[in-house]
Amino acid sequence: MRPISAQTKRPFVFFDAPQRAAAIAGGLGESTVPKLKPHVQRARREHILDAAERCFARSGFHRTTMQDICREAAVSPGALYVYFDSKEALIAGICERNRSEFAERLAAALSDAPDVLAALKRLGETYFVDEPPHKNLMFIEIGLESTRNARVGEIHREVDEFVYASFEALFQRMQDAGRIAPDLPIPVVVKLFSVIADGMFWRRVVDPAFDGSAMVPAALEVLVGLLRPVPAQVEGARQGEQSGQSGKTGPEAAASRQRGDRS
Repeated sequence: MRPISAQTKRPFVFFDAPQRAAAIAGGLGESTVPKLKPHVQRARREHILDAAERCFARSGFHRTTMQDICREAAVSPGALYVYFDSKEALIAGICERNRSEFAERLAAALSDAPDVLAALKRLGETYFVDEPPHKNLMFIEIGLESTRNARVGEIHREVDEFVYASFEALFQRMQDAGRIAPDLPIPVVVKLFSVIADGMFWRRVVDPAFDGSAMVPAALEVLVGLLRPVPAQVEGARQGEQSGQSGKTGPEAAASRQRGDRS
């Protein structure tokens, strides 16, 4: 399909035939349609991204055309190009939305749940139980396309790095607070955790028998083994021991802590 030029782009979306006829009859031509309010623009942009997700999940990135997305979203080519001028731009929009949703969901889970593991369970259920399966398939499609398309690869890596950094910061805070005592470095724990999550995305797509409600708690048990949470009573004992050793400093205090760990 030939790209729409800047001169033929229309500054509106979703004008169906009756609406356009009424607008023209009222003396309101396409070139004079009022500019949409920001919240309406955001809603229509989200609608187009939703349609693109369904198309990419159903037909793949390469087989999907911009015209397919127009039909799915029930918009004209000119309306689509107002918001996104290419499939890569649509992928970028989807990835940025996914990144924002992840940040919001993680923050909400951490603020609402009684502890971090409960928060991660809630987050996992959102992705592997509550969301429609085509969302997981979209994740796979973007990952595959990132190996072939340099621009998509850059976008995909940016989202990956954001997710890694979020979990690294969370687990590092827990370790600094004495709440976990992992044997492996935090970045390695996060990479292993991501491998498990990636596998769950894949299994949910290809395995009709995949049961997210059963797999999320199982995956968390594996994560617990990696993080090695410190039991509350042990943590309290360590705090008491540290307060009793307030006169000890430097190597002496460190040696005392190590003896406590071995015990």
